[in-house]
Amino acid sequence: MAGQHGEGTPVSNLLIESVQTVTPFKETDPRQRRQVLVTDPVGSGIFRRCFNILLYYKKVVEDESGWIVAGWMKESIARALVHQPLLSGRLRRGEDGHAGLELVSNDSGLRLIEARIPMTLSEFLDKESRDDEPELVFWKDIDEQNPQFSPLFYVQVTNFEFGGYSIGMSCNILLADLLITDNFLKKWVNIHNEMLSKADDAIETPIFYLPTLKKTSGSPSIPIIRSDQTKNCGKTMIFKITDENINLENESGKTLMLVCVKETENEVGSKLASKYPVFLKEPFNTIKIETCSRLENEMVPWELDVRSQVRGESWDDLGANEIVIHKGNKPTRVSYWMGSVMDGIVMALTSTEGEEANSGPNIIVSVPWN
Repeated sequence: MAGQHGEGTPVSNLLIESVQTVTPFKETDPRQRRQVLVTDPVGSGIFRRCFNILLYYKKVVEDESGWIVAGWMKESIARALVHQPLLSGRLRRGEDGHAGLELVSNDSGLRLIEARIPMTLSEFLDKESRDDEPELVFWKDIDEQNPQFSPLFYVQVTNFEFGGYSIGMSCNILLADLLITDNFLKKWVNIHNEMLSKADDAIETPIFYLPTLKKTSGSPSIPIIRSDQTKNCGKTMIFKITDENINLENESGKTLMLVCVKETENEVGSKLASKYPVFLKEPFNTIKIETCSRLENEMVPWELDVRSQVRGESWDDLGANEIVIHKGNKPTRVSYWMGSVMDGIVMALTSTEGEEANSGPNIIVSVPWN
């Protein structure tokens, strides 16, 4: 279990140098839609909750830097978004304002942020606490009144002094399955490396290389408001349900989810609130959000032989430790966490593509941690 966070003092002097919008390489047609079935959007936290991945890279060759990587990422992510256009879409209300919510792949784009920090990578990684990590992953809560204007996916590339950089990705909780089960990261890195392999060897820097685009070396950093991810972070565990035919909406399926909750609470030593949201990805690309009571946890028939259908998994199974984006360089550390956990959260995610589409769902349980 990696990347656990509580409240702490954020990184000082982090400077944001560039904010760009990245849209899919070509127009999405037809548009994809994902219906969100929720009674209380604000109470369920869908405007605030996010899933985060943070990768650290040491400098292994002379010409490697986060500035170069971010420049190439501008194009490679645009190409990858063609396969997962919802990540560059928006959350919006029905046309009459009262017909619920839906995610739509309208090609509005994700945000690519370039930043720097006056600290070496070794100094940062040698810290005993990881409370500063959320500063390296940008997130801004969705506007509750006008959600259609808020990005759902952010990528932040942070440069450390004397080489080394980090890549932080965050997406709205409603799209977490695209990173966790549909493996957007693998698709993106394959496109990225194929693109670089075809590039002319004479091209030393990408077109979107920020140091050559800035007007002056003394340009001020960009003031931008972000959500405080040092608060309301939780400890998270991930499970795989081995029965691919399980129905998570019937009694046996709900029992399996509660088994995962109990296992997480026992392992972490913290409990979910008396009432907490359950996010269930249903067939036909629909997200259903319900409220579960702790009373149900206490009434689980533990004598049933259901634990054999639950397998604990590691975040490393996502493959982020193998993401090579510059000349064979693998991340030296990877962290994962949920932001704005508050009362806790349970997610049941099924894959919709590839070999994993025929496997059982992943159950993600995140409990509050102070």
